[in-house]
Amino acid sequence: MFHAYRQLFTLPGTAAFALAGLLARLPLSMTGIGLITMLSQQRGAYTLAGVVSACFALSIALFAPRISALVDRYGQRRVLPWAAALSACSMFALLACAHWHGPDWLLLVLAALVGALPSMSAMVRARWTVLLRGTPQLQTAYAFEAVLDDLCFIVGPPLSVGLSMVLFPEAGPVTAALLLIVGVGLFVAQRRTEPPVDASQQHQRHRSLAFHPVVRTLALFMLAQGIIVGTIDVASVAFATAQGQPAAASIVLSFYALGSCLMGLFFGTLRIKAPLSTQIHWVGASVCITAIPLIMAGNLTGLTLAVLLAGITFGPTITVAMSLVEQQVAPNRLTEGMTWLLTGLAMGVALGAAAAGWATDHWGARTSFVVALAAGALMWALGLQASRLARRSEDHHAAAAQGCS
Repeated sequence: MFHAYRQLFTLPGTAAFALAGLLARLPLSMTGIGLITMLSQQRGAYTLAGVVSACFALSIALFAPRISALVDRYGQRRVLPWAAALSACSMFALLACAHWHGPDWLLLVLAALVGALPSMSAMVRARWTVLLRGTPQLQTAYAFEAVLDDLCFIVGPPLSVGLSMVLFPEAGPVTAALLLIVGVGLFVAQRRTEPPVDASQQHQRHRSLAFHPVVRTLALFMLAQGIIVGTIDVASVAFATAQGQPAAASIVLSFYALGSCLMGLFFGTLRIKAPLSTQIHWVGASVCITAIPLIMAGNLTGLTLAVLLAGITFGPTITVAMSLVEQQVAPNRLTEGMTWLLTGLAMGVALGAAAAGWATDHWGARTSFVVALAAGALMWALGLQASRLARRSEDHHAAAAQGCS
């Protein structure tokens, strides 16, 4: 299995941009929880901390697709340093404001500017696409990136919290900002693997890919996937606490990541003949089916196995969704297309966590997994819709090609 992944790094420059991209994407998973940890320590309350973190998450959804559209138009080297600088400088200003007890409204404004964080996962995938477009190895590269996304969300939050608790309250957010500066700097310095820019497109106005039927549907598809992830995070903690073993929640959640990583790596080595328009329906159905055992778990062992089963669908889901976007959008707009999916995923995690928290308060920890099941059913429906739209698009392009010939 690992031979397929070793082949990826025989290409010049791939190991370097993958490592730099990994450093630059860690801040996404570190910042929100880092702000909550810092402000809760400084102010002694979670309300303001939660609002500031939510403001940061919402601003990412607003900024990230626009930044990626600018990258498609002007190139990574010209756009990413400015976006990273705005985000990092806003973070340093926010830390100063919090340390010297500045006004709450200023914290919210600065948190929104911190959200200028570029979607580095999309930037790395864009480089892989340029190198491997039209080859079976592209799916392997996408699967590898899905595993790295998982690892970031495994390592990032505990790293940020640990630094803030052990060193000083601002340590987690400071580290996230420094990693962003270093990671982006190393990433853009590698020019030979940077996706080329079509100069003729720089002065043309394009309609946002949010209006592209397939991209829009897949963004909602990934939003539903994010709701499942956020629900599992919160509901697992609540379930373990209700069982009298709160520390066991970390073990339960590690099995979700384990299932996702292992299946993601395995899926990347497969050469499935079915078209992506069929695969997207399959993965949507599989997510829905594997969400059912979550509401049936009666103890921590059962929940751990159910979470492991749910986790094995995550890697293939994001791999197929990204591959379908690559197939559907023009090459010079790929970064924006991928960013919409990643933005949908991130927003879904936040919504899922909020919904699961509300459901836990009203129905109890075990019943809160109904939120994940509902999101799974939505994914099945959206996967079917994406499949239909993709087939219609393929038929349209095929007919146009025949007409031209």
